[in-house]
Amino acid sequence: MKYERIRTLRKEAHLTQTQIAQYLNMSQTGYSKYETGENEIPISILCMIADYYHVSIDYLMNRTDEKQPYSRKQKP
Repeated sequence: MKYERIRTLRKEAHLTQTQIAQYLNMSQTGYSKYETGENEIPISILCMIADYYHVSIDYLMNRTDEKQPYSRKQKP
């Protein structure tokens, strides 16, 4: 499943779908559809989830097994 890791991270953190949905300012039903893959996750929501769990978006999308987020570029 494409978004299996968001469910795994949520469960590892002992959080409910409702708690994460509140953080994302959305309904539990809407968030649930992300976990099941019924709805695509917008990039803005993916960024919020990645920041919340301190992981990379590539990790969330199963593009890497490395959880560590990339270092941010410094603005000149």
